Amino acid sequence: MSSKLDQLRQMTVVVADTGDIDAVRRLAPQDCTTNPSLVLKAVQSPAMAERVTETVARLKGVANPVEAIILDLTIALGTQLAGIVPGRVSTEVDARLSFDKAASIAKAHQLIEAYAKAGVGKDRILIKLASTWEGIQAARELEKAGIQCNLTLLFSMAQAKACADAGAFLISPFVGRITDWFTKATGQTYTPETDPGVLSVRRIYDHYKAHGIPTVVMGASFRNPGQIEALAGCDRLTISPDLLAKLGEDMGDLPRKLTAGAAGAAAAPTSEEAFRWEHNEDAMATEKLAEGIRNFNLDAIKLEKMIAEKLA
Repeated sequence: MSSKLDQLRQMTVVVADTGDIDAVRRLAPQDCTTNPSLVLKAVQSPAMAERVTETVARLKGVANPVEAIILDLTIALGTQLAGIVPGRVSTEVDARLSFDKAASIAKAHQLIEAYAKAGVGKDRILIKLASTWEGIQAARELEKAGIQCNLTLLFSMAQAKACADAGAFLISPFVGRITDWFTKATGQTYTPETDPGVLSVRRIYDHYKAHGIPTVVMGASFRNPGQIEALAGCDRLTISPDLLAKLGEDMGDLPRKLTAGAAGAAAAPTSEEAFRWEHNEDAMATEKLAEGIRNFNLDAIKLEKMIAEKLA
């Protein structure tokens, strides 16, 4: 019997949710994804220490050195990851731009141009944007320009429908954070089959497949292997190294849970007014989106402070 991880790979594209170079080499995922928290952790690691020192010394005299150094280190990390995985590397736009469509588009182009200078084509990169209305509309314009996007911090069906309408390449609905919210709100303990985060991704997956929506569904933010197993068959799943290791050690049977049926009529387009109202009516999604943006921003600030201290 093969491991549950090997079985999962037969029905789902496995993505590593980490910026740890050694972990990506060891686990051999198809793609990998990063966010500000993971970039901060990566540049603090011993493996990146020499690169950080060199980059600070090289760029300390340029205009806006902190911003330039962080961009350089982010691209260096993404380039290393792109040299290991055969698929895509997701790179996130600054969380502080989550409500600024034009600035998000400009930052995405800056990232793509920086990757191109490092020898990594845009076909190897996904630009990650928060699933705010502005982030989703930025993705609409970027997709038209041939820059494919990963819409993250996604918690509601309203967000999922708007992302599909915008033609986003991929969405990352967050499983564990949804479950965290409901556990705190209700005091309940959930099985994988009753887990609110799992059920949310299943609803989105079923909606997309029923309407022939090509946007890729990639479940994210897992708390335990049971959540992952309950989504076996999803288009993609982005999983942390520790949970990948647990799945790799488990030799039990892993049945498919998600299967696409025949597609019917196309889904109706989503207006800004409808999006904002439907999303606002979902207390969990409203709170978790705002919290996620704040937390990613906090880690971006920590990274800036770390670089500023090295410059000093």
